[in-house]
Amino acid sequence: MRNFSSLFVVAFVLAYLPCAMAQPADVRTVTSGDGRRVEIGDTSRIVSIGGAVTEIVFALGHGKEVVAVDQTSTFPPAVRKMPNVGYMRALATEGVLSLAPTLIVATEGSGPPDVIGILSRAAVPFVIVPEGHDEAAVIRKVRLIAAALGEVKRGETMIRALQDDFRAVKEQREQIVRTRKGVFVLAVGSGSPTVGGAETGADGIFEMAGVENAMKAIHGYKPAVAESTLAAAPEVVVTMIERNQGLDADAMFSQTAFVGTPAARDKRLVSIPSYYLSFGPRTAHAANLLAAAIYPELKIPPLPVRAWTTGAPAATQ
Repeated sequence: MRNFSSLFVVAFVLAYLPCAMAQPADVRTVTSGDGRRVEIGDTSRIVSIGGAVTEIVFALGHGKEVVAVDQTSTFPPAVRKMPNVGYMRALATEGVLSLAPTLIVATEGSGPPDVIGILSRAAVPFVIVPEGHDEAAVIRKVRLIAAALGEVKRGETMIRALQDDFRAVKEQREQIVRTRKGVFVLAVGSGSPTVGGAETGADGIFEMAGVENAMKAIHGYKPAVAESTLAAAPEVVVTMIERNQGLDADAMFSQTAFVGTPAARDKRLVSIPSYYLSFGPRTAHAANLLAAAIYPELKIPPLPVRAWTTGAPAATQ
């Protein structure tokens, strides 16, 4: 009976929503990350999926039009009181469409695939925003979302400021005489800690901050192997506040994977918030803060405060 009810809701929305939606005059077309051409005219009810996506939507001045977000969307603080469609990789079709959105914007990697397939064929405009772990990916996200929202001018103003910040981070990185080796710990469970290898957000933010990823030899997030971490000789362990809240240096370096490493010897543990790995509009500031924490002797100055780092919309020029 529950499955029948869910299917009925989806069928109803797919069939009748187009009739209920007003036909706006200024329809624009964007290319979604999966190659589809998507026509958008009404942004009055936005479902935003993905932390970076949500931050950009708010930064571009459309926060008041967001009717729901996902669990990875935690900034600006106002989103924490909004209706939530669940974890981005475990979405339910009826849960999204029952909100009567006029636009759905989701980060690449949202799922499951069957739900994404249904949403991509629905009458509601559905835009997938490509992922990536570098400056170009951030710029790409802002440009696509700005086009979808009809905020091209504001988007380009925001991009120029972001490029200035990324340029400043690059200059700071060039001050580093000898890069330090770090390992990112995603989570510490009952087994070996899960660490970040190549092609991860951790690897991307390390590179941007001028830190050598000691786990570059592995791909993705994998359990640490004690022999490998000892051989890699990381000088600092970086961990996520949200995943390992309250885990101090003594607890971290009692893990078999890190005993005997230079990081354990010096008890060098740096805890970062999860947005450091999302590659959204605060990424340059995240790289700046991470570099300052790992290279304190350089006395790296902070980047200028931007509207979107405080949760306010970007200005238009």
